[in-house]
Amino acid sequence: MTTPAVSFEFFPPRNLDQSFRLWDTARALAPLGPDFVSVTYGAGGTTRQLTHEAVTALASHYGLNVAAHLTCVDATREETLQIVADYAAAGVHEIVALRGDAPQGQDRFTAHPDGFANSVELIEAIAARGDMKIRCGAYPEPHPDSPDTAADVAWLKRKSDAGATSAITQFFFDADTFFRFRDQCEKAGITAAILPGILPIQSWAGARRFAERCGTSVPAWAEEAFAQAGKEGEARLAQEVCVKLCEQLVAGGVDRLHFYTLNKPDLVLKVCAALGVTPKGALPNVA
Repeated sequence: MTTPAVSFEFFPPRNLDQSFRLWDTARALAPLGPDFVSVTYGAGGTTRQLTHEAVTALASHYGLNVAAHLTCVDATREETLQIVADYAAAGVHEIVALRGDAPQGQDRFTAHPDGFANSVELIEAIAARGDMKIRCGAYPEPHPDSPDTAADVAWLKRKSDAGATSAITQFFFDADTFFRFRDQCEKAGITAAILPGILPIQSWAGARRFAERCGTSVPAWAEEAFAQAGKEGEARLAQEVCVKLCEQLVAGGVDRLHFYTLNKPDLVLKVCAALGVTPKGALPNVA
């Protein structure tokens, strides 16, 4: 089996304990030589400054290629593009450009009166700078605000045409879900590389809640398997399920996998080891 390239997603810490968890996770995963790592942006822009601090620290102290999440939520165009300029000045040249979720207390996303209306507008503006690699989101199953997958494919085509050169998918449980989506994207003429987003299941209850929020369907086989495994067998089953999914994706021609780490490295390390992704040496000595 071909060994895939990998990338990892982190979230910014909100307190001291979470800070230690993030740095421990980065230190554990950095030796695997990821293509990049990304840092999320809280709903409603709530972690904007924390995201910026985490991105710059990961880039400067761990020598990682960092892609910073950026959304259209609750900010003017000027404010948003200033964030991009600040990243560029700090040596960060990758952005994951997203519309973003509705701020807390709101049912739907509403654009700032002086802000970007959607991810396509944001991508176009960042692309106009000419110095950023732009990634975007993709949805193998319908986005909660979308009528169907066809609409999501059409929207991804617009994002690709606007300047996004790769897309990271929402997580899914069945490889065929990704393959069907990839086929539709190819038929639509989408040129952006599509990276499958992989969620190692740290907690089955948590994964189900996450799936419900983002529109990921939970297959009956998974419900039954985790019910039978119980708490005692959940960790082992989670590893087996994730490894099998990744192996199926690689067998189907996927050469890059993006892991949602939840700032917990152990299961990710085990899955990567099973796929042949092993440490490439010591961490770089960067100040």
